[in-house]
This record gives sequence, C-alpha cells and structure tokens, in this order.
Amino acid sequence: MDIKTATALRRLRLVSAPEAVSFLLLLLCSVLKRTTDFNAVPVMGAVHGVLFILYVIFWADAWNRTKWAPRTAALYFVLSVLPTGGFFAERKLKREAEDAVIASRARREGVVAS
Repeated sequence: MDIKTATALRRLRLVSAPEAVSFLLLLLCSVLKRTTDFNAVPVMGAVHGVLFILYVIFWADAWNRTKWAPRTAALYFVLSVLPTGGFFAERKLKREAEDAVIASRARREGVVAS
C-alpha cells in the first residue's frame, strides 16, 4: 500500500467516528427540540452536514485509491448513513490498515511473494 492510499484510509477513519457522534447528537437535539424549548438543531445540523460531506469526499477518495469492490465501497457508504455506523466503519478501516501494514512488512522481508 502506498502512502497516498494509507493517507486516504486514515482520513476516512478519522472522520468516521466524529461523523457518527454528530449524527447521534443531531438525533438527540431533534428529540429535545420537540420535547423542550431547547433548539440546537440548526447548529448540530450544520456540524453534522460538514462532517458527512467530508466523510463522502474521503470515502470516494479511499474507494478510488484502494480499488475496493463495489460491495465494500457500498458497505462503507451505508455505514455512514446509519446512526452508529461510523463507529463500525472506523474499526473496520483500522483493521484493514493494520492488515495492509502487516502484509507490506511480510512482502518486504520476503515472507510472502509480492
């Protein structure tokens, strides 16, 4: 895995958890708006919108660089629209990056063929 691919995966991983948190907070703010006088939906909506757009941009970049199968790319996109999906995406991306590092080291040391 080259450095640009690793960076694309890292960016996607780093934005996935905050995007999930912002989604959950937006849902909470929506409930509070309807049950109390507290209305933070415009602020949380904007925050979540920015994070979601970043997630989609980083997802597209990672898909382009890693050449994921359409099914894998679709999984990461679906995880972005589920309330807690970003947490699962982050864990899966971390595991994928660690596996790539291990494979790269094994190839470099001649343990496995390129």
